[in-house]
Amino acid sequence: MTDTEKARVLELMKRTASVGTLGSAVGQDLGDPAEGYTHAYCAMLPDEEALYHYMNHDYLIDGDLELLPYLSRLHPMRLSDDLDPRLSERITAVHLERLAAHPELARAMNAVPARVATTRTYIVRASR
Repeated sequence: MTDTEKARVLELMKRTASVGTLGSAVGQDLGDPAEGYTHAYCAMLPDEEALYHYMNHDYLIDGDLELLPYLSRLHPMRLSDDLDPRLSERITAVHLERLAAHPELARAMNAVPARVATTRTYIVRASR
């Protein structure tokens, strides 16, 4: 990947991380280099409604279609201060609904090797 392509990928990640979020972080992955991850992305959302709008925003859909071909691996992680045991199930449902509505996105996402093919890092807050 060229420096120009790397810059474009980071630009896309930052753009999508800014849509309706309480905060975000985009940059280098600080995990074990042996795992092969170089960049990380985290978006904090205020609630499940915001997650739904975020996941279906044109910036995210268009950005993913451009970004995903550059990824050699994808490792999702989700966390929340909401202790509802069904929250993960609802987040997964939003993600799967999104992929069903955008088959080209599903194909692009499925082309990226992943430990678990679900979603990015989202922090969905129970309280504001």
